[in-house]
Amino acid sequence: MCRAILLGIIALLASSSVQAQGPSSAEREFIKLENDWVTALQKRDTAFLQKLFADEFLSTDAGGAAFNRAQEIANWTSEGTRVESFLLSDLKVHVYGDTAVVTGVNTIKGTFKGQDMSGAYRFTDVFVKRGGRWQVVATQATFVAKK
Repeated sequence: MCRAILLGIIALLASSSVQAQGPSSAEREFIKLENDWVTALQKRDTAFLQKLFADEFLSTDAGGAAFNRAQEIANWTSEGTRVESFLLSDLKVHVYGDTAVVTGVNTIKGTFKGQDMSGAYRFTDVFVKRGGRWQVVATQATFVAKK
């Protein structure tokens, strides 16, 4: 009887530990949003990007150049930009009320304005919740040098 109780407690603790390690609903929401963003870039989905990017959106690229909402959409939908693959990894989500910060690495194969942009980039995205939906207000990417 004691052994059965002890095994039951161990099983309960093990299942609680596994559940605690899984992504929260907020994390899942932002992981989906980040992946939808990637899909929109690959498909050149201007309507999605216009909805996702806040009016005051600012993107800072790995070279330090800054682009507003209209410029960023034009950059990603121009003929000189092609995304063959775009893989997100190491995603971390932190939600602070109506603000969220997502960090991670995106590994890209493609061209930007006709130039090869392939490589890994560490990024930080800042979201705010407005009208019941999340919008990006800022994104910044840094090229990850090969070791």
